[in-house]
Amino acid sequence: MNGTVQSGIITKCLGGLYTVESPDGIFSCKARGVFRSKGITPCVGDSVEFQNEVITAVINRRNCIIRPPLANLDQLVFIVSTCSPAPNYLLLDKFIAIAEYKGIKPIIAITKTDLGSSSEISGIYRSTGIDVLEINYGSDSSIDTIRNILAGKISAFTGNSGAGKSTLLNAVDPSLNIPTAEISKKLGRGRHTTRHAELYKLNTGGYIADTPGFSTFETNRYDIIRKEELAGCFREMAEFTDKCRFSDCSHTREKDCAVIEAVRRGIIPLSRHTSYCTMYDEAKQLKEWEIK
Repeated sequence: MNGTVQSGIITKCLGGLYTVESPDGIFSCKARGVFRSKGITPCVGDSVEFQNEVITAVINRRNCIIRPPLANLDQLVFIVSTCSPAPNYLLLDKFIAIAEYKGIKPIIAITKTDLGSSSEISGIYRSTGIDVLEINYGSDSSIDTIRNILAGKISAFTGNSGAGKSTLLNAVDPSLNIPTAEISKKLGRGRHTTRHAELYKLNTGGYIADTPGFSTFETNRYDIIRKEELAGCFREMAEFTDKCRFSDCSHTREKDCAVIEAVRRGIIPLSRHTSYCTMYDEAKQLKEWEIK
């Protein structure tokens, strides 16, 4: 194959064509047929090598989520509104657990702070050590804070439909001009406007992906966490899991469980432990073929 081997990052995939941004420009590429036989599917966020507008190699993939397909994320920003829609703590905790499982930094951005109190949400997640941002569109410093967090990183925004992902993206970088939809009063949530995964280059450096809302897919489309691995995805449990009476403690209902005692004392938020117990019970029901 003639032509210089170039490197770049996939910023969009649509209809079997990959948009690759490289130092020499933006190229529309196809993937080599050999990828399919090797079980490899290039996806948005992948660092790749290409030649004559054909992707020849996917390099150094650090992580990947399945739906929407995104690779090499540094952080997942969970957009949570104080109301319309109200926070769904179980769904949020499921997605945070998957971010932790994959080594992606979770960040929570609270929107609609002018319409409802953010104190409960921020109190729960700040106590776990997760970064929490409270968005105020009337404050330049509020938007500057999230701009600084996104600079130089590959990030994705996700959250309940209608929580304001696209609105926040447009505030961070008005040149993006991402379509938004009004809240559907009948459904109580936003009409879904994001059709595919795409990385948008920020004018401060780095890339951001807008993703479908929580209501459009199940968390097991991201990944499946075994019950034995679940406690490691709840960072606030780390200092207690080795202090239980039983070495195989599930931290759900056992006697002399240090995690349960920490919940009782208010060190671990009750809502987080409730989510953990629900996820643990769901993980127990998984069949081996589902995990593989």
